[in-house]
Amino acid sequence: MDKRQKMLETLKKYTQAWNDHDIDTIMSLTADECAFYTIAGDTEQGTVHEGREQVQAAFEAAWTNIPDAAWLEPEIFILDDNRAMSTSLFRGTDLEGGKHEARMVDLFTFSGDKIAIKSAYRKNRPAVK
Repeated sequence: MDKRQKMLETLKKYTQAWNDHDIDTIMSLTADECAFYTIAGDTEQGTVHEGREQVQAAFEAAWTNIPDAAWLEPEIFILDDNRAMSTSLFRGTDLEGGKHEARMVDLFTFSGDKIAIKSAYRKNRPAVK
């Protein structure tokens, strides 16, 4: 299996793990030196989480804040030997009962066979009560 096919398979497992809320599988597919850039925050990258502990805590917060979070209709695009992109429809209900549904994009940078950077972008659509 070539590098791009391995990346595609990794991202398919990764996407399924997000929908399963399976942090162990997600982190097994994440590089030791990793970063996560959220959809919002006080830097040009959103909120920056670096290192396995920070990244894992940020990922788990997604399910804490939106317990039924789901990333539906995924499409994965391999851009080159180290970068990929996925699109999906994010859907979930926050702790106050607000319903969220918006299109999103994740940009990925790989280090070897693992995901080193996940940068998330989502349409700024208000929750519906």
